[in-house]
Amino acid sequence: MEETSKSINSRGRTLRRSLGLARMSLPVGVTDRIEHMRALDRVVVPLAKLIRRRLPLGSAARDVLHGVPTGHPLHPPLATVSLGCFTATAVLDVIDVDPRASQAVLATGLAAAVPAAAAGLTDWSVLHLEQQRVGLVHVLVNMAAIGLYSGSLILRLSGRHRTARALAFAGLGAAGIGGNLGGHLAYRMAAGPSHAEQTTHLVPLGWHDLCRLWDLPDGRPVSRRLGYIQLFVLRHGTNVTVLADRCSHLAGPLHQGRLVMDGDEPCVVCPWHGSTFRLEDGGVVHGPATAPQPSFEVNVRGDGVVQVRPRELT
Repeated sequence: MEETSKSINSRGRTLRRSLGLARMSLPVGVTDRIEHMRALDRVVVPLAKLIRRRLPLGSAARDVLHGVPTGHPLHPPLATVSLGCFTATAVLDVIDVDPRASQAVLATGLAAAVPAAAAGLTDWSVLHLEQQRVGLVHVLVNMAAIGLYSGSLILRLSGRHRTARALAFAGLGAAGIGGNLGGHLAYRMAAGPSHAEQTTHLVPLGWHDLCRLWDLPDGRPVSRRLGYIQLFVLRHGTNVTVLADRCSHLAGPLHQGRLVMDGDEPCVVCPWHGSTFRLEDGGVVHGPATAPQPSFEVNVRGDGVVQVRPRELT
């Protein structure tokens, strides 16, 4: 009993060191320097181009990996499954349960890492260059973590549990650093949240005068300001379509984009990364965007003044 208690305490200290490494090793100054490491561009640029060639914009596989069908990025929830399994493996190793339990949990985490990596690389390929530099280091650290965990699983299956646990604790430290970089990308660099301006709190309900109908060019989108936000405005004859102008992916100016037909639906394509939105309601047709563009109802008064109001969700 005393020997078992010492063993658990030793593993607990190892676990705490792994978690401490993940938590303390990346101050803001380090991640800021990574953003400006131009030497990484020799890998970033060709790799991003390769991914975009293999998964062209508008393809069904690319839209699924971005998370377009669900309306949310696919990578974060998949990565959470892996991180949860890796953390659970460490806990199971510390309390020294049946080795088959930790093996099953670890194998699940490694299996979930495959689609998580595919979704993450797809998102990464259409980020800005500074984001891609941090993302590349994020990928490399996570690859190291996966390598350590894969080695741990192989050792467990061959009965070498002590060495396997050591590799798993090292893998947890690497996965924690990778998660730190992923958090920096998501929260500090805003690589995941919607960048479309939220009209519900910036534009009061009710009709607002925007401009005169005949001041708008026919068939060519333009940008017009309403209070604090920029709007995408398109006139066809006396019909006017209005969306928020900043693309929900990374804030590209939609009024500079191309007008296309997707099936029988008129759409606009963001000029920066190719996200495609329906003109009718701002819905996402193709990624990388997953959040729709806020859209507006339009009323043209008898004197030619175009009025708009935020479209209410039904």
